[in-house]
Amino acid sequence: MADIEDTNPADAALRAEVRAWLKANWAGDLPSDQDKWSLSAATRAWIADVFEAGWAVPTWPMEWFGRGLTQEQADIIDDEFARLGAPGARQDRSNLAANTMLAFGEDALKREMIPGLLKREIVQCLLYSEPAAGSDLAGVRTRAERDGDHYIINGQKVWTSGAAHAHYGMLLARTDWDVPKHRGLTFFFFPMKQPGVEVRPLRQITNESHFNEVFITGARVPAANIMGGLNNGWRVLQTALAYERSTMGARPRGARHSATSDDLLALARRYGGLTNPALRQDLAGVLALRKLNALNNARAKANLEQGTSSSVMSLGKLAMSRILHEEARVRTAIVGTESLLDGPDHPFADDTNFLAFNAYFTSIGGGTDQIQRNIISERVLGLPKDIEVDRDVPFRQVRSG
Repeated sequence: MADIEDTNPADAALRAEVRAWLKANWAGDLPSDQDKWSLSAATRAWIADVFEAGWAVPTWPMEWFGRGLTQEQADIIDDEFARLGAPGARQDRSNLAANTMLAFGEDALKREMIPGLLKREIVQCLLYSEPAAGSDLAGVRTRAERDGDHYIINGQKVWTSGAAHAHYGMLLARTDWDVPKHRGLTFFFFPMKQPGVEVRPLRQITNESHFNEVFITGARVPAANIMGGLNNGWRVLQTALAYERSTMGARPRGARHSATSDDLLALARRYGGLTNPALRQDLAGVLALRKLNALNNARAKANLEQGTSSSVMSLGKLAMSRILHEEARVRTAIVGTESLLDGPDHPFADDTNFLAFNAYFTSIGGGTDQIQRNIISERVLGLPKDIEVDRDVPFRQVRSG
């Protein structure tokens, strides 16, 4: 990558500072971690160094571990870390839990939790969906009842990624049953490692078990762990979902055997597919969609203020879902009949099938493609909303099957 010349002296000084720090600290020898829930000690140590240097959340205020930089200045940091493939920077864009905590946590909770979240010492999961509340998260029935300085939690969550590793869960629970469904919810930072929390893995089509059912029976969470205030959980959830959708719209999972499988041009060269004009056209279409989606995500993130949500994030997530399915089709065409094989003895075929299966995760997780279309139609395009007959009914009176 060619050097970038900054016309602003302050920008040039910042770039020089980032480059000097990376030159002094980045060895480029981190192991390839299998998933984000069980990072290696070396990766955690590096991310801790990034945090201590102030690169983790550079747009945050200095009192909250940032540098108080503008988005444009922070993009310089992003550029320099990306040049070397170094992780850990710009979590002010990507760290769902830390960003939500900064916006809605009480100061004591933020000081206790944010450093661990940014250094990846604290693993968190999302306790939103339930068997009867997936597409309509406002219908959750997990119950939170006050008991002195704590709340007692009873209920069930499902499709919880990383629950077996998590120290805390971002829990949406019902605290008031006598108001309409959106107004009786509270958002908790819930301790997972305690009696009354049972995690059961769910086997996926990829033969992994990242998703889980979580059964909560009489477990406790301090009232001090409420984020955003009592019965204000729906607002907090919208911010958390915006960060989740922005991440899913920007960085899908990669192949598990070879980086060549992620690079469609490299894969096509390997299999001699670039001589096929129809395949070249498909490749050009996918690459154009990728570029367009990256520009849309950059626009959405630039407009996302701390503590808010952005409906435009749904565009990026929906687009990435469609892109991944289209890439799966093109990748299968490149690999050809070999894609009928599987396993480590056939790494490119295995990657092809793995990535095709994983495309469905993006179509479902963080709100299905259908939900994203509803959000886009109503909140971006301004089309009429669907009729919700139970929207203004006290939740205790809402019928359920």
